[in-house]
Amino acid sequence: MTELIQESTLAEYEAFVQSHPKGHFAQSSLWAKQKPAWKWRAIVSRGADGRIRGSIAFLIRTMPYIHKTMLYACRGPVCDLDDRETFGELVAAARELAKEYKAYVIKIDPDVPVENEDFRRMLEDFGFRTRHGGKNFEAIQPKFVFRLWLNGRTEDELMASFHQKWRYNIRLAVKKGVEVRICGKEMVPDFTRIMLETGLRDGFVTRNESYFANMLDNLGEHARLYIAFYEGQPIAGTLAIAYGDKVWYLYGASSNVMPNYLLQWNMIQWAIERGSRVYDFRGVSGDLSEDNPLYGLYKFKKGFNGDFTEFVGEMDLILNHPVAFAVEHGTSVFMALRKKAFLKKKR
Repeated sequence: MTELIQESTLAEYEAFVQSHPKGHFAQSSLWAKQKPAWKWRAIVSRGADGRIRGSIAFLIRTMPYIHKTMLYACRGPVCDLDDRETFGELVAAARELAKEYKAYVIKIDPDVPVENEDFRRMLEDFGFRTRHGGKNFEAIQPKFVFRLWLNGRTEDELMASFHQKWRYNIRLAVKKGVEVRICGKEMVPDFTRIMLETGLRDGFVTRNESYFANMLDNLGEHARLYIAFYEGQPIAGTLAIAYGDKVWYLYGASSNVMPNYLLQWNMIQWAIERGSRVYDFRGVSGDLSEDNPLYGLYKFKKGFNGDFTEFVGEMDLILNHPVAFAVEHGTSVFMALRKKAFLKKKR
């Protein structure tokens, strides 16, 4: 039995997602507040006992010019990956939702390692097909991440597991006088400024000040802004999200590398304090060649001795093939033009 979540069942839904091993902040209604241009709808499947046994939440957006929508389940579904019956119910209900919103595609990018061939085959049985992309950051969400499994380990045990140079750099930052503080919205302008400097230096597009300020409001106690100070001045910052049994490193900005190790350690300590099962460093490139410009990011996260994880990636259930073709090619052109404009601005 499936149903759409209403205001009266929202608390029950949030409790389920937070308690489930596959729960993710992007499946929360809190994250939907961060995406006001998208509608949010969540579907649940209930067992014979009436309790929720699986869920999937969609962000729904009307695509420009074509008057069709995309249903996007970021890191969904949340269910037992071997439970074909529940997954089938969620897909059937998603198809009905797609009809209501005139969607041309149902897109998911599950929190499932690529090695899980049984789950991939189940997706294909229900009509989903993999979007073939590169090994960098071509998808909506990163396909490759680093994850640190905490599993009840103490701070001393985790610190001992880091690469020797990483332990040294954490302690060196403290010795040099770097101080990390948990800050509020008053430090968002400084964080945004440093983020812009980082983006121009490393060649990626950054968010504006209101986006980060809204995130602190929308996620509340689930979000933390960490700022590193040196001689009283902000020199770096990170933004982390805690939800369920996981903590994610979401954004990072720095004017130099000195505080970065210490900032990561502070976020890992937060995960330990909460009793989290996982600390997620999030995206890295899947191209591990040392001449890849993104190799430095991989090397930095690898030094904390997490697991390099490849997900199954974006999977599309195409409902209107001509529209999907037009959107796909139009998006490719748009992204190419956006990158060209950004590089021109950087010069």
